Amino acid sequence: MIEALPPVGVPADKVLAELRDLRAADLPTHGGRLFAYVYDSAVPGLDELANAAYALAAHVNGLDPTAFPSLLALENVLVGAAAQLLGAGPGTAAPEVVGSVTGGGTESLILAVKAARDARPEVTRPRLVVPTSGHAAFAKAAHYLGVTLDQVPVSARTLRPEPGDVAAAIGPETVLVACSAPSYPYGVVDPVAEIAEIARVAGVRCHVDACFGGWTLPYLRRLGVPVPPFDLRLPGVTSISVDLHKYAYAPKGVSILLHRDPELRRSQYFAFAGWPGYTMVNPVLSSTRSGGPVAAAYATLRYLGDAGYLTLAERTLTAVRGLADAVSGVDGLRLLAEPESTVVCFTGTDPGLDLFVLADELTRRGWHTQPQLSYAGLPANIHLSVTASVAPRVAEFGADLREAVADARSAGPVELPAELLETLGVLTPELLTPELVAGVAAGLGLDPAAAGRPPERMAPVNTLLDAAPIAVRERLLAEFLGLLQRPGYRADARPGC
Repeated sequence: MIEALPPVGVPADKVLAELRDLRAADLPTHGGRLFAYVYDSAVPGLDELANAAYALAAHVNGLDPTAFPSLLALENVLVGAAAQLLGAGPGTAAPEVVGSVTGGGTESLILAVKAARDARPEVTRPRLVVPTSGHAAFAKAAHYLGVTLDQVPVSARTLRPEPGDVAAAIGPETVLVACSAPSYPYGVVDPVAEIAEIARVAGVRCHVDACFGGWTLPYLRRLGVPVPPFDLRLPGVTSISVDLHKYAYAPKGVSILLHRDPELRRSQYFAFAGWPGYTMVNPVLSSTRSGGPVAAAYATLRYLGDAGYLTLAERTLTAVRGLADAVSGVDGLRLLAEPESTVVCFTGTDPGLDLFVLADELTRRGWHTQPQLSYAGLPANIHLSVTASVAPRVAEFGADLREAVADARSAGPVELPAELLETLGVLTPELLTPELVAGVAAGLGLDPAAAGRPPERMAPVNTLLDAAPIAVRERLLAEFLGLLQRPGYRADARPGC
C-alpha cells in the first residue's frame, strides 16, 4: 500500500511514477471514448497551455482579492465573457449583470438557491420548484439549505415539464423556480421562456441551469440549430449558470453563476465579523480557493477564442448527428429524443436486449458510456455526452455498437435471484448496514477489500439498482462509497457503478 507520509522523503521521479501507476487504472480522459465526466476538445497544445497557466496561479488564494488582484481581474473577465455569451451586458436586456466564479456546477446551483432563499427572510419554510429532470445538485442544495424540493414531472413524450404544472407548483413559500438548458439526462431544453414568464408574473426568481449546455447552445444556434430562448435575454430569468470545465474545455473545476443585477446577488454573499480573527467575506462556498483553475480557464478561452469555439461546436454537432444516425440504424434501439444539444440518449425496444449488458459490451470494446436507471415511468437508457474529440470516431462507434447489440442479445438479460428481488421489496434504507452492503457488493464481485479493479460486467449491479426503490438505491450507493473511502482501501480499485 502507498504511504503518503513516509519516514523520509521520496525522490520526485518516484513520486511521479507512483501517480502514473495510479492513473493507469482510470478511464481514458482523452481520445473520444469516454462519454461522461470529462470534456476533450482534442485541440493540440491546449492541455499543455492550460497546465502551465494552472501552475502559474496554483498557489494564489482567492480568499482575499486585495492581496491577489490578478485573480480578481481574471474572475471578472471570465464573468464578462460568460455574460456576453448568454445575452447580457451593455445595450442588452440585462445591462447590469454581475457574477461569480465557482468551483463547479453544483456549487453554482447551491449558491443560486441560497441567494433566493436568503432574499426572502419572511418565508419561514422556503420551497424550490424544479423539474424531475433538473440536476441532482438542486436536491443537494435543498437538503443542505433546509429548502423543500417540489419536483414537477416531465412528459414521457417530450422529456420536458409542462409549464402549467410548473405554475401549479408555485406557492407563497416558493423562493425559486429552476429549469434546464439543456437537462443533463436527456439533453433537451426546457420551455424556459414560458417558465421564466410564469415565475416573473408570480414574483419569484427563475434560475436557468445551463451548466451543461450554456457554452454550446449559442454556438449551435449560429450553426443553424433551432435553439429556443433560454438565457438573460428573457426578462424572467434572474440567474443562470454555465460551467467552463465542460464545453468551454477548461480544466476542472470552474463554473460561472450570473445574476441579472447586483441586487439579486447581494444575498449570495456570506460575511462574518463576530469572532476575533479576520472578518470573513465570501461570494462562494469556499473561503480559500486556488487560482489555478481560474488561470487555466482564462488561458483556454484566450487560446480558443470565439472562432475556435464555433469550430468545436461544429465538430460536436457532426458527431452528435452521426451517433444519432448510428443508434437509429440499429434494430432494437431508439432515441429517447431527437438530439438538440450535445447529448445522444437511447433506450431499447427489444425485451431480449438488456441495455445494461449492452453497456458492458461497449465497455469491452473500449467505449465508456453512462447507463441511466429507470425513473417514474421513464425507461432505463444509455447517455452519451458528446465532445469534439468524438467526431473522428463516429463510424468506429457505429460498427462496434452493432456488434455489441448482437452480443448483448446472445448473452440475454441479467436475471437477479428471486430471493434477492424479494429482499429488495421489503428493504428499507435503515436496514442497509455497512455489513449488509459489503455482503451484497461481494456477491456482485465488488468486494472493496479485494485487490484490483472491479469486474468488467457492471450489468448485475445496475440491474440490482434499477430494481431497488429510489430510497434504497441511494442508501446502497452511499454505504458502498463509505466502504471505499477508508484508508485501507486499495486506490487501484475503481467503483464501476
